[in-house]
Amino acid sequence: MKIVPTDCGVRFEDERGDVAIPLTMILGIGLNYAGHAAEQGVEPPERPVVFTKNLAAASIHGAPIRIPTICLDPPQVDFEGELAVVIGTAARDVRQEDALSHVLGYANANDVSARWWQKKGSGTQFFRGKSFDTFCPLGPELVPAAAIADPQDLTLRTWLNGELMQETSTGDMIFPISYLIAELSRGLTLLPGTVILTGTPSGVGFARDPQRLLTHGDRVEIEITGLGRLENPVEEEGRE
Repeated sequence: MKIVPTDCGVRFEDERGDVAIPLTMILGIGLNYAGHAAEQGVEPPERPVVFTKNLAAASIHGAPIRIPTICLDPPQVDFEGELAVVIGTAARDVRQEDALSHVLGYANANDVSARWWQKKGSGTQFFRGKSFDTFCPLGPELVPAAAIADPQDLTLRTWLNGELMQETSTGDMIFPISYLIAELSRGLTLLPGTVILTGTPSGVGFARDPQRLLTHGDRVEIEITGLGRLENPVEEEGRE
């Protein structure tokens, strides 16, 4: 399926345009790989760490990640390669064994994060640091769920300027996709068009020594088995 930009984020369309599902919510899962929790200096969570992202953060393959001026001092913008799950049928109070039947498809995602705003600028709430415009590239397409035999048996890789930064199996998730859908749907309807970002593995730029934060002219590539490769250049606002 195609991922098409709109004034309110993106929508998911089949090739003929007969099916068009708008993006309705972005739910992120924090610290869902033990290695990422360790590099952040925290214990793996006992329950999913859930946050939201602004719908306007969504963008597509090839579109620039634009760093706003308020994220330049201090430098702070980071990449997070992730597996995105898109809900196709409304899910509420679903059983874990039925959860994957509600999935429309899967895509590569980059949960771009402004670390100062995430950790210090918003009273410990993640939302603002995760939600600046263009901070959620998805793509290059949405692969139908039926084409992915086991979403917990995929290899995720992230490159920055051609250098491998992240590499892991989705089987290393602390909370697997079926559990996340079942848990998130408890008392809360996951509407069609809901995107669940399932967490990033270790290797993010903020945790490296020296740090590898995004800057003007960078290029981020994310590839997950069977989902193609998501590529986005990086631009700073006010620069060409």
